[in-house]
Amino acid sequence: DKDYRLLRGWKWFYDEQLHKEERKAIFDFVKGKHYDLVLTHTCPESLQPVDLFLPMIDQSKVDKTMEIYLEAVKDHIDWNVWLFGHFHASRIVDTGVEMFYTNIQRLRTVMNRWK
Repeated sequence: DKDYRLLRGWKWFYDEQLHKEERKAIFDFVKGKHYDLVLTHTCPESLQPVDLFLPMIDQSKVDKTMEIYLEAVKDHIDWNVWLFGHFHASRIVDTGVEMFYTNIQRLRTVMNRWK
């Protein structure tokens, strides 16, 4: 939402997303491992709630660097539960995948749901 924010006079900072070197280091560290829980701000590209995209924003101009990166991470790790926010909605997206905004729950409750 960088351009959307900047056009409205809101702030956006370069370090709001991982730099290329950081992404590579993290990917190399996590690749091939198992994680019970993955917690990220945004989500892998394939899990994006496209119905929540703002209609006035040209999606071809949106920087999807982090979503594409997280898609690669998703495909190269074994995981049980993935939680994210960013899209200002709360819902179950898929098996073991939940998006949170105002529906705050205990982590134990979420993890037990996906046992």
